[in-house]
Amino acid sequence: MKTLKIAIQKSGRLNDKSVELLKNCGLSFENYKSSLISPVSNFPLEILFLRDDDIPEYVQDGIADLGIVGENVIQETEADVSYLQMLGFGKCSLKLAIPNQCSIKSLADLNGKSIATSYPVILKKFLENNNVKADIRTISGSVEISPGLGLSDAICDLVSTGGTLKSNGLKPFGDVMHSEAVLIGRKGIEEEALTQELIQRVQSVLRARETKYVVLNIEQKNLEAIKALLPGIKSPTVVPLAEEGWAAVHTVIPEKDFWNKISELKAAGAQGIVVMPIEKIIL
Repeated sequence: MKTLKIAIQKSGRLNDKSVELLKNCGLSFENYKSSLISPVSNFPLEILFLRDDDIPEYVQDGIADLGIVGENVIQETEADVSYLQMLGFGKCSLKLAIPNQCSIKSLADLNGKSIATSYPVILKKFLENNNVKADIRTISGSVEISPGLGLSDAICDLVSTGGTLKSNGLKPFGDVMHSEAVLIGRKGIEEEALTQELIQRVQSVLRARETKYVVLNIEQKNLEAIKALLPGIKSPTVVPLAEEGWAAVHTVIPEKDFWNKISELKAAGAQGIVVMPIEKIIL
């Protein structure tokens, strides 16, 4: 049987979440802290641990069949790969930032200015799309210190919380792109049965993370109102209770929808509401 290869970040902000996702998909592997390759014992898959900048190229060239990497890295490397699933973690923004005391007020003010970045490809396209002619200065690390050293007028860098910008006397000026982790594949891999099975596992985990299992008690006379509020995947499960005239309602609902409806549920007579996490949802 064919063995798939998936490349993930060896170290960095996406490593732990990528490993967690694969383990939640029921994949069993060891030595991922000390090895560059970890075989999966219960699925035909090998995990390659690489620098994130190398992952799109490895997938494009077929050295790895699949990869988990930030969308910003894919765009910067301009790799020819297929997007198979947005993963919802590793979210950040590639932002322009300027010194706190700065005369720049609009994108047009960047004309003739210098911008330091580790993402020259993405920044060049952004500036071209906005008709801005600026000098792009490529810096491989510590981009945020360049204005303070007189190396640039502004920067373009990844921002998660903004704490690093603030500590270096900078403020965000505008978004260049938003990014999150993506499951990618070499062209055509999405048609293969093993890939489809792995994608299904990933999707079942992602659905479960956003969804809760809800159980509540309700008087039978108020049941239709509750069913209208909690439709479930198809419809809620209703189980009569030992106490006559009462029922337990079991349903699955996106967590964000539950919090928006909790007041309505209580107003409709719901009691003993229990909310539980779900491990997997397979449709």
